[in-house]
Amino acid sequence: MRTTITLDDHLLREAKMVAASSGKTLSEVVEDSLRESLARRNASTPRRRVKLHTFKGDGVMPGVDLNNSAALLDILEEGVDVNRRR
Repeated sequence: MRTTITLDDHLLREAKMVAASSGKTLSEVVEDSLRESLARRNASTPRRRVKLHTFKGDGVMPGVDLNNSAALLDILEEGVDVNRRR
């Protein structure tokens, strides 16, 4: 497929040098580089186990509904009094 892209001048010069030294076309170098970049991005990396720290307490504060994301944002951003009835 034919398309037009805009490349940084330095990057284009470097890609042309790689193409010339490897006997490939500029398109082949760009395709190879894009394939390699996409493969790295899509490769699954092993996940690290995360340790969550817990603290003593009596649970969620009165008036806090963990299922109501809008109310949680209000509490976090505006310091809404969680003891006030809504």
